[in-house]
Amino acid sequence: MTDYLKQLFSEQNIKQRIKGKMPVLFQLAEQDSSRAGRIGMEIGSVRERIIIALLMYRFGEENVITNLPITLPETDVILFKKPISIKTVTGSLVGIKLIWTVDAHKAVEFSQNYNPSMDMLLVQINWNVVGWFYYIPLNSQLKIFNQIGRKNYIKLPKAGTNPRGVEITKQAIQLIVKDKEVYKIDIKWDRVENNTSIYDRWIKLWGN
Repeated sequence: MTDYLKQLFSEQNIKQRIKGKMPVLFQLAEQDSSRAGRIGMEIGSVRERIIIALLMYRFGEENVITNLPITLPETDVILFKKPISIKTVTGSLVGIKLIWTVDAHKAVEFSQNYNPSMDMLLVQINWNVVGWFYYIPLNSQLKIFNQIGRKNYIKLPKAGTNPRGVEITKQAIQLIVKDKEVYKIDIKWDRVENNTSIYDRWIKLWGN
């Protein structure tokens, strides 16, 4: 278990900051990623950057590496030389991607060779109700992976469909988040009234 992430989830001042600011920042992310009332695929990357910025805020930019080679498809950030995977999901814990790919052959190949290999940060967004921010240690993932087996842990896309990626099963993630080694912060996902345009900040930057 990474002691630094334990700190993130244990320090009261940081926990309160996460509870208060994460819904606001994720709402801004949705606003920036929306077109004609629909949220675009880029929302995942924007949310990921918000979480990475939190790590930089708490631990210092010099200890966070984001410029990663494409040979590390599961790694979203490196904190103190340790790889971390970042996942976000809206609503129930389903559809969480282990890897994104549109290649069916690569999806099968990945599923055959996959083993949990790093800590995970998972944000469950539940607008207007309570959701969670989870720190899922590698040990918890391995425990469930070995308990239920590869076929029950990994969900491949249906044949003949646009695969988009390989998912962790609903059964697996529900067991994982209940593990005693998992840390979590409850978050009330309240929306705030925001009448600003998505272009306001850029207009201001052009004027500065």
